[in-house]
Amino acid sequence: MRRDDYDTRRHPVRRGLLIALTVLTAIVVVAGGVSVWTVQRSFPQTTGELELTGLDAEVVVTRDAAGIPQLTADTATDLFAAQGFVHAQDRFWEMDFRRHVTSGRLSELFGASQVATDSFVRTLGWREVAEAEVAGLDETSLSYYEAYARGVNAYLESRSGADLSLEYAVLGLQNPGYSPEPWSPADSVAWLKAMAWDLRSNLESEIDRALLSTTLDPDRIADLYPGYPSDRHPTIVGGPSALSAAAVAPVDASPAASIDSNTNTDLDTNSGIDTNPDIDTNSDVDTNSDIDTNSDIDTNAGNNTDIDTNAGNNTDSDIDTDTDTATTEALERLDSVLAGIPELLGRAGSEIGSNSWVVSGEHTESGLPLLANDPHLGPALPSIWYQMGLRCSTVSDACPFDVAGFTFSGLPGVIIGHNATIAWGFTNLGPDVADLYLERVTGDTYELDGEQAPIEVRSETIRVAGGDDVELRIRSTGRGPIVSDVSAELDSIAEDVPAVNEQPEGDYALSLQWTALTPGRTATSIFAINAATDWAGFREASRLFEVPSQNLVFADTDGNIGYQAPGLVPIRSGGNGTRPQPGWSSAVGWTGTVPFEDLPSVYNPESGYIVTANNAVAPSGSGPFLTADWDAGYRAERIDVLLRERIDAGEALTEDDMSEIQADDFNAIAAALLPRLLGLDASGGIGDAQAVLSGWDAHDDADSAASALFNVFWKSLLDTSFRPSLPESRPPAGGSRWFLVVERLLGQPDSPWWRDEAADVAGLDDALARSLDAAWDETSALLGDDPAEWAWGDLHRLEIRNATFGTSGVAPIEWLFNRGPWELSGGSSVVDASGWDLPNGYAVDWVPSMRMVIDLADFDRSTWINLTGASGHAFHPNYVDQTDDWAAHRTRPWAFTPEAIDGATEHTLVLKP
Repeated sequence: MRRDDYDTRRHPVRRGLLIALTVLTAIVVVAGGVSVWTVQRSFPQTTGELELTGLDAEVVVTRDAAGIPQLTADTATDLFAAQGFVHAQDRFWEMDFRRHVTSGRLSELFGASQVATDSFVRTLGWREVAEAEVAGLDETSLSYYEAYARGVNAYLESRSGADLSLEYAVLGLQNPGYSPEPWSPADSVAWLKAMAWDLRSNLESEIDRALLSTTLDPDRIADLYPGYPSDRHPTIVGGPSALSAAAVAPVDASPAASIDSNTNTDLDTNSGIDTNPDIDTNSDVDTNSDIDTNSDIDTNAGNNTDIDTNAGNNTDSDIDTDTDTATTEALERLDSVLAGIPELLGRAGSEIGSNSWVVSGEHTESGLPLLANDPHLGPALPSIWYQMGLRCSTVSDACPFDVAGFTFSGLPGVIIGHNATIAWGFTNLGPDVADLYLERVTGDTYELDGEQAPIEVRSETIRVAGGDDVELRIRSTGRGPIVSDVSAELDSIAEDVPAVNEQPEGDYALSLQWTALTPGRTATSIFAINAATDWAGFREASRLFEVPSQNLVFADTDGNIGYQAPGLVPIRSGGNGTRPQPGWSSAVGWTGTVPFEDLPSVYNPESGYIVTANNAVAPSGSGPFLTADWDAGYRAERIDVLLRERIDAGEALTEDDMSEIQADDFNAIAAALLPRLLGLDASGGIGDAQAVLSGWDAHDDADSAASALFNVFWKSLLDTSFRPSLPESRPPAGGSRWFLVVERLLGQPDSPWWRDEAADVAGLDDALARSLDAAWDETSALLGDDPAEWAWGDLHRLEIRNATFGTSGVAPIEWLFNRGPWELSGGSSVVDASGWDLPNGYAVDWVPSMRMVIDLADFDRSTWINLTGASGHAFHPNYVDQTDDWAAHRTRPWAFTPEAIDGATEHTLVLKP
């Protein structure tokens, strides 16, 4: 898929909608003095005084040179009202767009092209669930959300149209009648549904396995979905593996280090990779780590119904996806619909992740903990994060907040950061919280255990800018919404389903069960985390953080460190969530959720540090079943190794050490493959390529010629050895799972994956040589004939695009809102995770969306950096003022104490009742 196809498919503003606006935009928005006035009129007032309706007392808003606000108020409600006002000052277009996505109302902004997206979101019922969560809020939390909404609405009362943001000037050319409606608490809470959707774990993998089973036998599917290598990569609560705990030597990529690729010599690299482990790909597999697609799966500790996902002809509990082409077509269409939903956490690849770790004072220079976090999300303008401090002038039970960190515009409170006594960070836990079911439908009923149960039906109206309203009929079973109703194509799935599976004649549909569709308590947990003062309070606050499930790391000023996995994680009575399941049997389904007390947790571990990087939480077979689709753990392994090296050397860790680890760009699969590539017969262009790779340390530095060549080789290897056997819509992405796939197959030089009779490729060496030779030609074509001029950063570039108009396809509009490119180091499954999706080429698809290091000994020594800047207004000085530092891995001081904030203050605004 080409990058422009990818962006057009995923984005709410289609090229066709705006192409007619090119001339008007160039004249009205860009030209002369009109452009200056249009652009700057929306910039916020940051000094002097302003009246804000509904305040009880004055609120002081200071900003530093980066425009980062610090708010001080006498009451909690005044504090959150001011937060709503300030968020709206800098980011209201972003907020308005998000609430239209989460309520299925994009068509009101952009017209008929968004009806399919709106239909899907309304079918899921994000807004309906958000309103139910608001109705269930306790009195105090509700008062905070209402105060926040008052602040937003006070800003809306003072401005309209282009005075709010430049985007409204562009939108006005297309949709001149649009005016934002008042903000409500449900607008804020619905954003949590978008978070949950973008972090929903393995739903696409569930579809992938079903699609792959139509073209590949079970053994080859097992090759593509290896289990988590807990013998060699760390788990969160289990700590480092034997390899990561051991000292490891640097990579030696000299020709002398080459080995015969057909031998079974172990390669111990800088990340502890054994490239030739003994692997029994046909053995029975524990589903906590592996998927055995050819055997019965017992998913929940022995008392569940086995589901044979490949045997066929089991009318109660089996779907034979190997031969059910009609079901496959339905899944492909559903997958296309899923891909079309705007990714509100930014454009991202299929193996997105995050890093966080915490080190106790026994290993730090200060004697108190250090906590690091860099969530990996799709790049967007403005950045997903908004830095802010929230302080009660007197901290008390009535006003318990003295907190700073990273917020989401549109949502009150601080998501990631610290208060006066504790600090915390997030990475995505990634449990399997969404399942698809094939339902037998008759009219407005569906079959369950031989009986017909009523389908719940509701109707909604989609308003369409410039077009007719669309009436939507939404159906749901007891498990969840029928997602195959979204389009006419999906409405009828598979005339031959009955024949293939020996099922009764009738209609079939796909339903979705997902934890985020049950009203929960996450909207309350944010305030509880912000106000927590110790481990016990933090754990109780995290108990409320139900969706999306996250890895929470913790540290406090008393020297304690900890980890807690919160969230609603289903307990299944049949199947393990890796494939669509039959909906007509209650033997398959959810019987409840894992009790909070059973979710993984660790406090002050003996090792003195905790690493989370989307790796498996616990060793295989221990604890409750969470998912079969962990990140393969290469980032976690590398972070563990770098920490262990310093600790074993007796070094006292500092903030600089934490930032240096965040910038690490060691490529584990390159380290595994280098000796094999250097050991190939040096005939033809292979020798030239080997000369470039010789001596390379396997780091993806932006100025590295070897990194550029290797990454082109890596893409070629996956494209030639794997892609031809996969469905066209399922190309290899190239991230951690593919690192593990290839690493394991290196020990099987005669594997069918390495053979291609048509191209005279007889095994591993031939496959490597073919791809290396092709990589030499492609790199030369892309970067020129002189390898001395090659650089990974010339291929690996980041363009940060506005989340709405930035992919319009209209050059003048894109020029207004987009920025870049920046040449980056790093890569996929590298600690410095500037990831790239192979189908889209070498450009950056996801990034560390921010970086922070918190020093519990002195919060003013903490550091942070954002991807872009505080402002969402194009051409504002704080629009992308942090990006150069971010790209160069420089961080900035994070003022927290009143004295430090006073020293950094450049603008002061007083909000008055």
